Amino acid sequence: MSVLAALTRAYGRMEERGLVPPFGYSIENISHAVILGPDGMPSGTPRDLRDFQGKKPKPRRLAVPAGGKRTSGIAPNFLWDKTAYALGVSAGPGKRLEREHEAFKTLHREALAATEDEGLRALSLFLDLWTPDCFARWSWPEEMLDQNIVFALESEWLDRFLHDRPAARHLWASRIAGADAPHTDASNTDDSGAICLVTGEKGPAARLHPVVKGVWGAQSSGASLVSFNLDAFTSYGHEQGGNAPVGARAAFAYGAVLNKFLETGSRHRLQVGDASTVFWADGSDAEAADLAEAAFGVMVAGVDDATQAKRVAPILERLRAGRPIADFAPGLDAGVRFHVLGLAPNAGRISVRFWVEDDFGAIAANYGRFLRDIAVEPGPRNPNTGLFGYLIQTAVQRKSENIPPNLAGAWMRAILTGARYPLPLMTAVLMRIRADGVVNAERAGMVKSVLIGTLGKEDVPVALDPDNASIGYLLGRLFAVYERAQTDALGKLNATIKDRYYGAASAQPGKVFPLLNKGVQPHLSKLGKKHAGWRNRLERMIGEIMENIDPGPDAFPRTLTLADQGLFALGYYHQRQAFFNKSSGAEETPEETLETEAPQ
Repeated sequence: MSVLAALTRAYGRMEERGLVPPFGYSIENISHAVILGPDGMPSGTPRDLRDFQGKKPKPRRLAVPAGGKRTSGIAPNFLWDKTAYALGVSAGPGKRLEREHEAFKTLHREALAATEDEGLRALSLFLDLWTPDCFARWSWPEEMLDQNIVFALESEWLDRFLHDRPAARHLWASRIAGADAPHTDASNTDDSGAICLVTGEKGPAARLHPVVKGVWGAQSSGASLVSFNLDAFTSYGHEQGGNAPVGARAAFAYGAVLNKFLETGSRHRLQVGDASTVFWADGSDAEAADLAEAAFGVMVAGVDDATQAKRVAPILERLRAGRPIADFAPGLDAGVRFHVLGLAPNAGRISVRFWVEDDFGAIAANYGRFLRDIAVEPGPRNPNTGLFGYLIQTAVQRKSENIPPNLAGAWMRAILTGARYPLPLMTAVLMRIRADGVVNAERAGMVKSVLIGTLGKEDVPVALDPDNASIGYLLGRLFAVYERAQTDALGKLNATIKDRYYGAASAQPGKVFPLLNKGVQPHLSKLGKKHAGWRNRLERMIGEIMENIDPGPDAFPRTLTLADQGLFALGYYHQRQAFFNKSSGAEETPEETLETEAPQ
């Protein structure tokens, strides 16, 4: 199923539950309501509809008749608009104020000329008596300038607004019926009776597709997922949406659902690197679909909420153990169809970074494989670390805006489809390790996953493996022991050998390790004067590692391949973590060694 078809199908179910606006309406930010008497006279100061519970007042989100796209032209909205159109006033100079307000009045004079509805007649009378200077003369609040406003009758404004009245809905439906599109201007449709590529139905096609808002990095006013705005896109004389006809109703449906998913605070939205990711589940069992969405949210974003973690943690643990989801949650296997869509800005448009559609059981199985590939011991402090917690480790200064472009989308697609992980993931991790010297569980896990899932390494260990004879792994372990000997002998240092030599040692060990071999001897000698047992233990570690490295002048290779550089990082992490007491999690010290091990 295509992206547009899946979104259109989701609209049908969400409309039944009242989660999306009906055809021809859109959800907009409304700040004030002008209250009118039956004679059209305003009843006092406009009512402030904003929510003041937070630090900053938030406009109310209301379903209003959908407006058309505004570029350089003048296009008033029906029964609502910003103050420049509806009242002819603005906080700025407003070179087009007079024309915009006149267009708003003309639209409503024509639309409401024959109405018998009390509320709509009140608005018509109001527009006849209103002049922009009334705003200052009646001392209306300046904070409503340039904000969206609606209208209501004094007797019912607490219950509904003018656009909610049955007569207003009927009038709006008749206005869009001829064009069959959610705009007051019928020019947004192609009346050629094309076959909709989404639904297969014959009818008017949308000339312009809906604006999508909420994609990170895109224009705040929104951008188009589908657009044809260059002559090069013209085919056989068709213009705009006629090149790939999508029915007006289908275009409205996918736009309404996508905007709903991308709303701030939506549980269907996650930010994965530069890709704004939306996901949703289809299924006859609403409870199973909700659980699938909750589990997926934890998979990708992680969770700090204890209640949610308790709900989905058993699912993740069983996936990590390699159990099919059908064994412990049959309702989530074949009964739930799952969709994941990644969007990113592309100039004035929106591009699709990835699109994954499958049974949730298949997606869960692929994610379980990823959990096993990325597992290291000890693991991250938060066992439910999501993809963002890993991706941030590839970014300069661990800032989300510095995550390498395209990396998040490519990685997400590979995880959900079971494909190979992107090789640039390991390259990015290794570059950050060389830059800041941090080798933690998240970075070690990403390196391990690429070694297994991309480079085909079968013997990559989860925890410290003394028998692993890979040269990169051995050298990483050896480097960790050298670093420990230095810090134990000299105490706290401004820069350790890791800070000075890690990058060179992991890439060109032949140049660095001969120097490190010589440098470790004074450290061991100094350590032995106070802690002979600990010195002997470190010496044994060095000897055991060196036994697995071929002796001779070429013991340390001149260079390491990318795979061996990854194994170097993994070996360093495992050996460094092995210095911590497994039972308490505390770092083992030379003093503790003296209590359990006699000097030799």
